[in-house]
Amino acid sequence: MDTENTSKRLDRRSAIKWMLAASGILPFLKPDSLAQSGPAIPTPRGYGHDPNLLAPEIPWERTLNEEQLKTVTALCDVILPRIDDSPSASELNVPDFIDEWVSAPYPDQQSDREVILLGLDWINQESNKRFQKPFYDLTESQKTAICDDIAYLPEVESQFKDGARFFAKHRNLTMGGYYTSDYGTKEVGYVGNVALAKFDGPPPEVLKFLGVDKAPW
Repeated sequence: MDTENTSKRLDRRSAIKWMLAASGILPFLKPDSLAQSGPAIPTPRGYGHDPNLLAPEIPWERTLNEEQLKTVTALCDVILPRIDDSPSASELNVPDFIDEWVSAPYPDQQSDREVILLGLDWINQESNKRFQKPFYDLTESQKTAICDDIAYLPEVESQFKDGARFFAKHRNLTMGGYYTSDYGTKEVGYVGNVALAKFDGPPPEVLKFLGVDKAPW
């Protein structure tokens, strides 16, 4: 793990803006959402009033302490390591995104906060039990050994269920943060709100997923 990344914090307004933008995308990354075959697609619930990003005060305190942030950083980079020219999750400040996410006072984020904080305790306890070191100080093979035991919730052994629920949540947040960053949106080819010369309707695979034969216009 590049420990320098934990000291190069993303500024609060950028992190909050990123977190709020991603809140509309993350529901689609949940495993239960991706497994649906019918038209019932989850939509994000309302979050109340957004913070005023121009105001000098930040509306909430960050949650993660130094040790927790180092653990989040290490796990982010197990999930999305640097590969050739593609940056790791920590290089894109995804740990700051996760810190902002679990710090926000909205219902979904507060629910995720409990899972993440308990999970960080769990993974460091497991790491100390196996290797007598916290997770962020392990070798890559040692980190992988723990993650392999909690990577797929439906098939994990009973003693790893809590760790697997945490890993699934952390993986969703890592992927959501990474692919809603400036780099990540370009990586997946997201264009955004641009004018189109023509629109031929949704692709057939989208209509199939929604369970309809043709677009409703």
